[in-house]
Amino acid sequence: MNLNMLIGGKAGQGLETMAYILDKTLYRMGYQVFSSKDYMSRIRGGHNFVKIRFGTEKITAPGDRVDILVALNKETIDIHKDKLSREGIVVYENEQEGISNLKVIPAADIAGEINPKGVNTVYIGAVLKLLGLGIESCQQVIKEYFEKEKIIKDNLELLNNGYQKAERYYNFNETELDQKKKEILIDGTAAIALGAITAGVKFYTAYPMSPSTGIMNYLAGKQKEAGIVVEQAESEIGAINMALGASFGGVRAMTGTSGGGFALMAEGMGLAGITETPLVIAEIQRPGPATGLPTRTEQGDLLFVVNVSQGEFPLMVISPRDQEDAFYQTFRAFNLADKYQIPVVILGDQFLADSAKTMEEFDFARLSINRYLLSGEEENEEYKRYEITDDGISPRAYPGQIAGGVVLADSDEHNQAGHITESAELRKTMVDKRMKKSNKLIDEDLNEPEYTGESDIDYLLIGWGSTYGPLLEAQKLLTAEGVNTGLLSFADVWPLPRKKLEKWASRDVEMIIVEKNATAQFARLLSSETGIIIDRKILKYDGRPFSGEEIYQKIKEVV
Repeated sequence: MNLNMLIGGKAGQGLETMAYILDKTLYRMGYQVFSSKDYMSRIRGGHNFVKIRFGTEKITAPGDRVDILVALNKETIDIHKDKLSREGIVVYENEQEGISNLKVIPAADIAGEINPKGVNTVYIGAVLKLLGLGIESCQQVIKEYFEKEKIIKDNLELLNNGYQKAERYYNFNETELDQKKKEILIDGTAAIALGAITAGVKFYTAYPMSPSTGIMNYLAGKQKEAGIVVEQAESEIGAINMALGASFGGVRAMTGTSGGGFALMAEGMGLAGITETPLVIAEIQRPGPATGLPTRTEQGDLLFVVNVSQGEFPLMVISPRDQEDAFYQTFRAFNLADKYQIPVVILGDQFLADSAKTMEEFDFARLSINRYLLSGEEENEEYKRYEITDDGISPRAYPGQIAGGVVLADSDEHNQAGHITESAELRKTMVDKRMKKSNKLIDEDLNEPEYTGESDIDYLLIGWGSTYGPLLEAQKLLTAEGVNTGLLSFADVWPLPRKKLEKWASRDVEMIIVEKNATAQFARLLSSETGIIIDRKILKYDGRPFSGEEIYQKIKEVV
């Protein structure tokens, strides 16, 4: 069983609450859930919608067809009716000409007798009945979600009334499942934030910029529980500099933004590079340039992030594939930032951040925090913060940690102790020292892309970051039709892992890259770093995510 529900209406109609309750309810019933949002950059009005895909098998991407259309206004029907499946149903409060299989639920009238603000809860009850599901799990979610007893009581009554009203339309015949696996339901924003908390972040600062703001909001809500400080900075310039100050002081620090804010952080990235100060930055992409589409998705910042700031210095860019990967990669980013004393960028996007899915519980046993700081027991008046070493990694201490030692950093070029220098010879030595760290990173800690598929294939699909889930589904659909494909999905994108790609490039395989940008930025990066030319490119840059079905259709067109 695999069904696609779409809930649409205006901003301010409670779509987010409705989606959360339904997501959580279906998850509690044991279904696999994938939920994604499409919303406009406004507080009231416009057209927003949420897609909830659920079923009994693993789901990795949103679907295109609509089996259940819940319309909070008529505009939703007009916009989405053409996506209805053959047996799809529409749930709305009034009769509509020309709409077959319409289930009329007078939600406003029902809610008006109890609580006029509870229209959405009526619809939730109706949908559960139409699916042939019970309401016990939803009742529990409502009790957990709302705080005031009166509101809880009203919503439970509204849920029951909506459930009873849909009795005459009882349509599906599904039953609740037993949830045998220990699973969680989580979105990308929470996954990144939890990865940071687990890694021991103690200071997070940012200036609000969608779609990264959710990370700050989540961490702010966990300040006391997790023992961290969250600071809303006056600008992105202030945010990265405060984070650098905290890191210099010895605590794990992080900042977050989107493309426009990352542009303001460019000079701060250079400061992190030359002072060799560890820092983790979440750059959650949205379409640009300038303000672009503030609440939509794209992969248009890759080359900018890889080449950020003036001069040359080592940095790392990781683009998580999905919500599970976002948690583990964020944790990993802190260890790598400390080990190599470099900035590490978590390059996500709005699709990753705002989508939620079911996944297995986090395995904390496999995680270990490594700070790579001096012990603090050293007594060394000759402590050299930028000591020349074989691998380029100098001993790191925070101010006051070493008795008799001075911890000094400078944004100018400097000698081993951190004092400014104009020496040509020393300048070359320091640049070489910093760049050696890239070689060690590539040799010891760079992850090759994940490969899915058989060893003998005709077509190799290539993606990076959040295209992973849709590509997995597209590959499955192609395989079912006898199209022999493999999938190579990158999470580490800089430095660029090349071994697996070069292996496939040496074989008689046609390579197809899938990206959410207009200029095939990852294909260009692959070409510039390896000389490999990708045969075909499937690109999307309208601000909306790929679905697996969409990629499947486009690949069929080109092959």
